[in-house]
Amino acid sequence: MRDLKPFQDVPHTQWEIGLPASAEGLDAILIFGGDGTVHRHLVALVRLGLPVLVVPAGSGNDFARALGLRRMRDSLDAWRKMASGGANLRTVDLGVITPIGVAGEVRTDGSGRYFSCAAGVGLDGEIARTANTLPRWLRGHGGYALSLVPALLGFRSFGLRLGVQPAGAPGELVPQMERTTLAAVFANAQVYGGGMRIAPKAKMDDGQLDVCLIHDIHKLKLVGVFPSVYFGRHLSVREVEYFTTGRVHVETDRPLDVYADGEYVCRTPVELSIASGALRVIVV
Repeated sequence: MRDLKPFQDVPHTQWEIGLPASAEGLDAILIFGGDGTVHRHLVALVRLGLPVLVVPAGSGNDFARALGLRRMRDSLDAWRKMASGGANLRTVDLGVITPIGVAGEVRTDGSGRYFSCAAGVGLDGEIARTANTLPRWLRGHGGYALSLVPALLGFRSFGLRLGVQPAGAPGELVPQMERTTLAAVFANAQVYGGGMRIAPKAKMDDGQLDVCLIHDIHKLKLVGVFPSVYFGRHLSVREVEYFTTGRVHVETDRPLDVYADGEYVCRTPVELSIASGALRVIVV
């Protein structure tokens, strides 16, 4: 395996390029970018089956952060370790979002979408939409937090109905009572939104989605407790519900945008699940 030239020497215009059609003759795939770049290439990365090294070079780098790659230097160290025979490959899960058809059935036309970190419905989606309008530099320096108040001002809570797969019952979804909700997040990794520990108990190789629901909470209280999300301390808030599941059916009382890894995916209703061991990644 050939050594890698220093990442900082690679021109920015070459960072985001198309992936090869075949894995033949290749050792690994390097992704220079943030969560959105990783997200847009997940289908091809799964198809190729090669080890993936993420180089954090985007406005949001939560997937890289979840893998312990906080700086370009970390990625360079990880590459050199693997190139010298180090055992630093890890297999991780990916989340899957599948739209629900007009007749209420899960679509099987290949419209499902992978995500690496987390998918959100409700206020979370509105914050992501608002943050995406900010300049790139600002998005990478607290853009998600800065978007909270403007997104919150015009957003109203919604009725949320879930069908949840209980532990040990892979083919069964148990419907839950409709709850008035402000935000619903379905996480594969602990962090999203620029380092917020929305799912502090999440593991990327346990075959489970960690679900964090923020029920009807007073908006001023939400602003007050928002900083606690960066430390994973929000689970003690009375209006927060947290659990794990392998699969979940999501319906809302009005169509709402679904965002994943900061990118728009579709509108509700949807089903979310886990693709266990879908991606091999290079870590430190």
